[in-house]
Amino acid sequence: MSLDLLTANDRQGAYPQSYYVATSVPLAPFPAASGEITCDVCVVGGGFTGLSAALHLAERGYDVVLLEAQRVGFGASGRNGGQVGTGQRVEMDDVAKMVGAGPAKILWELSLESVQLVRDLIGTHNMNVPFHPGIVEAAHRARYVPEYHAYADYLAETYDYTQVRKLDRAEMRATVGSPAYHGGTLDMGGGHIHPLKYALGLAGAAQAAGVRLFENSKVTGVKRGTPAVVTTDQGQITADFVVLGCNGYLGNLEGEVAAKVMPINNFIVATEPLKREIAEGLIRGNHAVADSKFVINYFRLSDDLRLLFGGGESYGYRFPKDIAATVRKPMLEIYPQLKDTRIDYAWGGTLGITMNRMPHFARLSGNVLSASGYSGHGVAMATLGGKLAAEAVAGQAERFDLMAHVPTPRFPGGAALRWPLLVAAMVWYGLRDRL
Repeated sequence: MSLDLLTANDRQGAYPQSYYVATSVPLAPFPAASGEITCDVCVVGGGFTGLSAALHLAERGYDVVLLEAQRVGFGASGRNGGQVGTGQRVEMDDVAKMVGAGPAKILWELSLESVQLVRDLIGTHNMNVPFHPGIVEAAHRARYVPEYHAYADYLAETYDYTQVRKLDRAEMRATVGSPAYHGGTLDMGGGHIHPLKYALGLAGAAQAAGVRLFENSKVTGVKRGTPAVVTTDQGQITADFVVLGCNGYLGNLEGEVAAKVMPINNFIVATEPLKREIAEGLIRGNHAVADSKFVINYFRLSDDLRLLFGGGESYGYRFPKDIAATVRKPMLEIYPQLKDTRIDYAWGGTLGITMNRMPHFARLSGNVLSASGYSGHGVAMATLGGKLAAEAVAGQAERFDLMAHVPTPRFPGGAALRWPLLVAAMVWYGLRDRL
């Protein structure tokens, strides 16, 4: 891939214009790394994984340097749908088939810990980030509803998890004011937040804990060894350990990871503020919603009663010229009553996915770790991923290694052919969604 996703759709050193940026208080810029720097741990990536790793390492007493190629929270961490979900990106019965019942139970418990970790970090560090409980899983085909309800039974019977409530067609219609859905579930264990405020809160907490943060510091190479050497355009960082939290913005930095984690783009719009009765008619109870389409629609209300709607297809690394039009189409399929509603913000972002949609954790060498590939399920799991990487650096690697033992297939053709093959798959599944 010759195109650099760090600059293909955005200006260097500037957050994209989005609702999240417009409603956040930015941190003062951090300097670029320059000269020779030494530390215990060098963290690459200023998103949820890297910020969480840096914070947890600093709290353990490590001297930590964090390098971000743009601004902290610049990538998917500051642009996503804000859903903080339980479980893995893959349903847990399928996870059990992948890894066995015992490891699957631990992975389920880790997922619950990941949600609680987000809530605890928000509270401990006094972030102004409200947590709104509830995620609706909405079936866009009637035949999917029994599967959703059976999965709720599976979670209750297998993991004693009883926070998922089944919704029939009438209950779904009352919860989500759209005729597009036939039923589904409501998981009160998950919820939604303002992701950029949360990322900035993590950065502030890391700085207060003693982390040295550097922005506009794109990593150009990682030389493995003891110690490892990380290079940027202007600096060289010598570290006992390196933690990579680059996700969709990894580029060609580590070929082993790039062959298994692929960047894809997704898009969100924010409408104008809605009257309360209109907003509550869209989503009762202020829950987040995600549907069953392969090209998924996900949406929620903001704290100032805008509809934040994510969806739309894009083939190519560059964002479409008119993101608002791209997302308006699926939004009006769900909510035709919004046809005259103004869209105030439209933005895109790049996330990292894997073939099996499970996170990809890897020990690239004895002292170089990577965690990425959250496949759209990263607010909570990336936060936990950073904590698990910190544990591994400190010599408590059991939980990181469990995640690393989940099989992550290579994309056919590796990094070179993964994109055209995904485009073909998205065209097919997008057609299937419509038909």
